[in-house]
Amino acid sequence: MNTKIIVLSAAVLAILAPAASAQQGTVNGAAGGAVTGAIVGGPVGAAVGGVVGAIAGTAIDPPPPRVVTYVEQAPIPADPVVIQEKIVVGKPIPQTVVLTPVPDAPQYAYAVVNQERVIVDPQTRTVVQVIR
Repeated sequence: MNTKIIVLSAAVLAILAPAASAQQGTVNGAAGGAVTGAIVGGPVGAAVGGVVGAIAGTAIDPPPPRVVTYVEQAPIPADPVVIQEKIVVGKPIPQTVVLTPVPDAPQYAYAVVNQERVIVDPQTRTVVQVIR
């Protein structure tokens, strides 16, 4: 019975992996989550871990190098933005922070907060990367 569940879980992941091949973080997240879930909860844990890992992998995919380079080279605003909250990848940035779109990459925006450059998903305001 356990073997059937493991084989079924592997088959489902094999079917879904090509559809997500454009999003490497999703595939890596699913695989890592499945392995961790299998260790902790057996075959059922593998299935649940794969789904949770895929969601986490998608949320923290790093931006392409051209976006990082653009944000690194962008001028720092004259008025510094300081907030009390810690900037964390995967968490939303406060609504009070003004985001600047990245040209030629509308799926990304950036801000300089607490003297750190932050790349953000403008739709969800989720922090994608902090450049230190």
